[in-house]
Amino acid sequence: MKLLEGKVALITGASRGIGNSIAREFVQQGAQVAFTFLSSVEKGQALEKELSEAGNKVKGYRSDASDFEAAQQLINDVITDFGKIDIVINNAGITRDNLLMRMSEQDWDDVLRINLKSIFNLTKAVTRPMLKARAGSIINITSVVGLMGNAGQANYAASKAGILGFTKSVAKELGSRGVRCNAVAPGFIETEMTGELNEDQLKDWLSNIPLKRAGKGTDIANACVFLASDLSTYVTGQTLTVDGGMVM
Repeated sequence: MKLLEGKVALITGASRGIGNSIAREFVQQGAQVAFTFLSSVEKGQALEKELSEAGNKVKGYRSDASDFEAAQQLINDVITDFGKIDIVINNAGITRDNLLMRMSEQDWDDVLRINLKSIFNLTKAVTRPMLKARAGSIINITSVVGLMGNAGQANYAASKAGILGFTKSVAKELGSRGVRCNAVAPGFIETEMTGELNEDQLKDWLSNIPLKRAGKGTDIANACVFLASDLSTYVTGQTLTVDGGMVM
């Protein structure tokens, strides 16, 4: 039996990058998958078509997780379409990098709204049905930048560090009803975003990684499978760092 057989997962921001890898791996592990996209409409529609061919139920939703009412509507729609939600992967996020002295208020607000408020919105919306079911796994995608900071990313680091405190608090609030909440902190992962780095920037990153290579989306997806599955039923409030040893 596959690790996620019979489970329904909702993954935000899955049209590309890490979210895309998670959606693919969850389908491989037997899950029915609902996922969101916002600006990447064509990619989202193509992913739904491709993953549906594997035989599992897969549906994409164009939704903005940073909008409180839209997040509530999304949870209602997924439950209507799939009958339940067992797993939520809060993955949607953006960067607006700049040195603090040059960072605009808008860049600060946008990153905190999309990266942190989205997680509040989706988690709050799914809390009631999960508590009623007395089961559920919420997985928040943070970053090693939230653990160690990074020059030029004060807004991003603040949003990702905020996820850590939020995760621990939610785990304490919901644990007595069988609902778990954990975080995954990716390190340097090969995505469209990291593909824009020049050779010198790439060498600088890799020099700080004991395994001397970048991670892949599947590395993060596998960590999420573990936290979503029954292999981790006694794990909550934790941050699983997947970074090749960069942060120790």
